[in-house]
Amino acid sequence: ERKRWQVGAALYAEPDVLLLDEPSNHLDAEARELLLAALREFRGTALVVSHDRELLDELTGGTLRLRAGALDLVHLPYSQAREVWESEDRAQSERREAARDHVRAVERRIVAARRDQDAATHGRSTRVRMKNRYDSDARTLGAGNLAEWAQARAGQRVSAHHSELARASAELSALAKVPKAPGRSLFVGWSPPQRPLLLSLTLDELRAGERVLARDVRVALQRGDRVHLRGRNGAGKSTLLRALLQACTLPRERVLYLPQDLPAEASREVLAEVRAQPAELRGRTLSLLAALGVDPDQVLASSQPSCGEARKLALALALARHAWLLILDEPTNHLDLPSIERLEAALADYPGALLLVCHDPLLAQRLTTRTWSLSGGALDVHA
Repeated sequence: ERKRWQVGAALYAEPDVLLLDEPSNHLDAEARELLLAALREFRGTALVVSHDRELLDELTGGTLRLRAGALDLVHLPYSQAREVWESEDRAQSERREAARDHVRAVERRIVAARRDQDAATHGRSTRVRMKNRYDSDARTLGAGNLAEWAQARAGQRVSAHHSELARASAELSALAKVPKAPGRSLFVGWSPPQRPLLLSLTLDELRAGERVLARDVRVALQRGDRVHLRGRNGAGKSTLLRALLQACTLPRERVLYLPQDLPAEASREVLAEVRAQPAELRGRTLSLLAALGVDPDQVLASSQPSCGEARKLALALALARHAWLLILDEPTNHLDLPSIERLEAALADYPGALLLVCHDPLLAQRLTTRTWSLSGGALDVHA
């Protein structure tokens, strides 16, 4: 509600320039559609910072990317701009690989030239030592000249190759390295639970105090299920999650519940738990954390991880323990777009059960196959 008031007040002022920082944060599907409709009517200049890919594609005509101290502008919506950048990154990687191959080839030529130079030097020295006192001066002089010329030519080749190596190395250094997500597998050694039913919930009424949120609630999560829980803000999604967790009998370490916001104390507890892990398990956790786009050394050196770092740290901790069930409430909160795309890729490959609460239609479409809709006092389950 606060976010809608803020955006509404900004639009009412009819500014020439509108700066929006994550305007769709905390909005449910209905509020999000109202926001999009209102922003479509804005006729001024707008700069939008958002991790909402659908919003960016629908509302913007250009995309600015800040990366490695450089700001690039492509006059296309985000998804198309991303394709342009990925194509440029591939071309840059190919140029770097070709430059690296050139450096290696020159290094091999230097080794061969040095070998020839050493052989020529050795041959000349041997000829001097084995000189026969009865040899004619002319014959000795000719052979000596040939040896000297061979040695000089080999030295010139070594020098020329060194100059070429310097140029090739400079060309390689001038080509910036393209940042890449770690290519490690996130789920090595993961094994599924033996029981097919992970949790179930049967309630005549789902209540928040005196308020009835839904009646005749009958839901179950099987291993491998991928469910999107959706509903308006205030419909009772968080209450349902708490009821599901209370009914869950899985071992604690096999379940991750990630709420919308981790309190500061909970973030510090997650960090302390990672620090206390045995070396092998901690290495696996930090490897997963790096795959989610966080510098492990930076997090371990901090006393209080940021909101985004804490959420990814909690997820990495659960994945390292080979959790069977992930219950994620708005997991993209506090994450930037590259982090969201890494998270999406990781969760797409996750082999366990997933219960996802989110208002991001693209994320839900790509990660889930069933829907639980909480609205109008009922919980409807459908594919």
